Amino acid sequence: MERSTGRYVAAVLLVALVATAAVATSGTADRTLVVADADSGARLLEVPVDEGDEITLSYTHSVEKTPVKDVYVVDGTELRADRIVFHSHGAGLPSDEEIERTDEGFVAEGDGSYDRLTVAPSPIAGHELAVDGERYDLVERSSGSVVLTIDGGSFDSLLPGAALVAGPDGSAHMRGT
Repeated sequence: MERSTGRYVAAVLLVALVATAAVATSGTADRTLVVADADSGARLLEVPVDEGDEITLSYTHSVEKTPVKDVYVVDGTELRADRIVFHSHGAGLPSDEEIERTDEGFVAEGDGSYDRLTVAPSPIAGHELAVDGERYDLVERSSGSVVLTIDGGSFDSLLPGAALVAGPDGSAHMRGT
């Protein structure tokens, strides 16, 4: 019993060491913003992100014809609504919330966090995503609705397709899935 427990502890320590080394040497973000086709699940875009990064969904209001920016913040594996910036009042825009007028436009505080955010890009609205200064045209990349998610922030994202499995004798080993 002590021997199998010792092997398990050694395996767990080895996995932790490998994961720590992977993060320390990668120099890249520990999460990925994924934009996938809402129907097929096919990944259309993958962008590295870090905790606290802002992700901005920009579009033109269909009635008011003014720019709107929905700003989200990476919060674990969720997108937390931070604020909405808009330039005129219209259908679907904040009206009952506290609104501040700034140099950016009207700003209302965001509400809620989402593990999946569905967007229906349209040529009229011209939906774009901005991440770390890079802009991505969602209309150009999709042929219908898309789903935004955050992958990562866990061991599974460091070694995709691998799992730590307990053997019948209590030992632990890595197995590809």
